[in-house]
Amino acid sequence: MSSTELPSVPPANILPRVAPVRVEEGERLRSVGLSGITLTVRSRPPARKGLPPALYVHGLGGSSQNWSALMALLQDVVDGEAIDLPGFGDSPPPDDGNYSVTAHARAVIRFLDASDRGPVHLLGNSLGGAVSTRVAALRPDLVRTLTLVSPALPELRVQRSAVPTGLLALPGVSALFTRLTREWTAEQRVRGVMALCYGDPGRVTPEGFRNAVEEMERRLRLPYFWDAMARSARGIVDAYTLGGQHGLWRQAERVLAPTLLIYGGRDQLVGYRMAQRAARAFRDSRLLTLPDAGHVAMMEYPETVATAFRELLADTGEAPPRGAGAGETATRRAGAGEAATRRADAGEGPVRQVDAEEASVGPMGERAGSDGAGADDGPSGVSMGG
Repeated sequence: MSSTELPSVPPANILPRVAPVRVEEGERLRSVGLSGITLTVRSRPPARKGLPPALYVHGLGGSSQNWSALMALLQDVVDGEAIDLPGFGDSPPPDDGNYSVTAHARAVIRFLDASDRGPVHLLGNSLGGAVSTRVAALRPDLVRTLTLVSPALPELRVQRSAVPTGLLALPGVSALFTRLTREWTAEQRVRGVMALCYGDPGRVTPEGFRNAVEEMERRLRLPYFWDAMARSARGIVDAYTLGGQHGLWRQAERVLAPTLLIYGGRDQLVGYRMAQRAARAFRDSRLLTLPDAGHVAMMEYPETVATAFRELLADTGEAPPRGAGAGETATRRAGAGEAATRRADAGEGPVRQVDAEEASVGPMGERAGSDGAGADDGPSGVSMGG
């Protein structure tokens, strides 16, 4: 084998046993076997029967755990499930070793077809956003609405802080990085991920940090962890270079489902400036910008994201309107390139709309010199990647 080739991993049926993944109170895990892949599915029983189905898709290096906080907040409006993409979370690698965006999208489509749950409210973050965009474009019959949190869509000027993640796609870099960081502890790795993915890592609770360290320790014992990361990073880079009808921006223009776009002003992996382009590309879009959020807004500000999703359901006739929390403002449809945002000013009172210029405040309504107190509790965990 060439020194630049990614190492092979043992078949899924002979992989070593590692500690079980964390399951929050009220959640359930199950394994779904499909031809060539096995997916772990995290679910939370809905508040009542008959609610419309939702599917959550995580980002690069993440897992279904990234959606636990949001799933809990939305269990009264959707019947939610979150999958671990092949090679991530508790799902073993795909038999064919294919981690391209198209392969991940195919896994989502096959799962939805097999479970007969479509059409679903589809939510994706980062890589999961690119995957969900492709699913919505190729199979509109499977998607009721589309919610994208910092979706990994092609950028001409990639942020410098995102370059190291992209370098994982280069042959040999994954093996080199593994050797260079062999002495790093799980805690050091988690702190690095937090600094990269969160607008304010200080919002992570002590319990959430401990849980993240345990999860990192578990993943580092998996022989295919870095292989899955490197191949998926390569898949993103390849997707960025595709043109024509297979290009992600062209596919975004083909999406028919009502779309909620969420971008963080402190995102170090997906450019904040891409929000406007995305709002123009998706034909029926609403845009929520959170100036103080990072790459994983659904983990940093789950209540704010949940309220925006509820408004999407109400706006599209998918669910009866539900009153927003005090001080939260409604998103506005983003038409003709116009950005919209939500602001939560503590004690402000009834819902109102603000424009992008006024929204120079943080997502909790704080201005310079304020303490930044807001309605959302701090995150209970961290994303393991973008």
